[in-house]
Amino acid sequence: MKIRFIAFALLLSVSAVISSCKKNHYKVNTSSIDVNIKIKRLEQDLFTLNPDEIISKVPFLKNKYDGFLQLFSYVINTGNINETSFGDFLLRFCSDKKNNEVYSLTMNKYPDVNAIESGLRGAFRHYRYYFPNKPVPAVFTCITGFNNSIITGDSLLGISLDRYLGADCEYYPRLNIYKYIADRMTYQYIVPDCMYGWGTSEWDFSTLNYPADNLLAEIIHDGKLKYFEKCMLPETSDEIIFGFTPDQMKFCRNNESQMWLYLVEHNLIFSTDQFTIRKLTGEAPFTGYFTRESPGRAAVWLGFRIVESYMMRNPGTKIEDMIKDTNVQGILEKARYSPQ
Repeated sequence: MKIRFIAFALLLSVSAVISSCKKNHYKVNTSSIDVNIKIKRLEQDLFTLNPDEIISKVPFLKNKYDGFLQLFSYVINTGNINETSFGDFLLRFCSDKKNNEVYSLTMNKYPDVNAIESGLRGAFRHYRYYFPNKPVPAVFTCITGFNNSIITGDSLLGISLDRYLGADCEYYPRLNIYKYIADRMTYQYIVPDCMYGWGTSEWDFSTLNYPADNLLAEIIHDGKLKYFEKCMLPETSDEIIFGFTPDQMKFCRNNESQMWLYLVEHNLIFSTDQFTIRKLTGEAPFTGYFTRESPGRAAVWLGFRIVESYMMRNPGTKIEDMIKDTNVQGILEKARYSPQ
């Protein structure tokens, strides 16, 4: 079974043609596409059970939550759900005082998940528009002791709601979660994180077998996933898609050419040094190679801009064909990427 755990991130003047196309580039008509998203809430079933009944209810939970219960068990470290010890481990998880406190906070924040269902319904309508033959996953919510934000498996998508309790959640500082990360642990990021997580599970960097693991491959791959996310959520702001503040987004837009020039002039584009790649693509309050005003993962935004330019200049290209194309040098050349 394919499993991914994701704990989960200008001078727009490449050309006048791109600027004029950009306005409507992501908007497509999905009104005739029907998608049924009905979220099953595992946390409710677990924490409303009488503790004396939890072990005996394991068969019921297995049946109702099918493959997701196993994914959930891996995340909370309770092992194989078919082992006799699983019921005891699950009872311990559900009887934990802190977990019950977090469950109460979660239910106060999310007494229902209607808005999440609606957002995912719209996103997966776009998914079906671009990928008519791909299945839409079954969706679940849970709490995982803050372990993971999004959980994906074969046709399964899970949302750990305790990772979306709001930037001011009292638990996040206690867990040493940096503020710039906690600022994105809010309701607004649930659906975007789901789509990015789903894209990552469908097209993982390692399984695509890029010829070289260098900075260009990394930023273009992440740029592909962000392009996918934006196509799924065309009405969502770039700030939310990339996890940038308005000032950070403004910095990227105003300094696109300078950032790209820096990478080129310092011979970083084809760097295979993993420390360098992580500094430019990993989570951080800012990108150290640029300035403190830059966001972390600013280089990923450059990768997105390359992909966006490529798709606009090659309008007949299907999204999946673009994502599966591992010739990053060819993508860069066909994008004719030249920020001014």
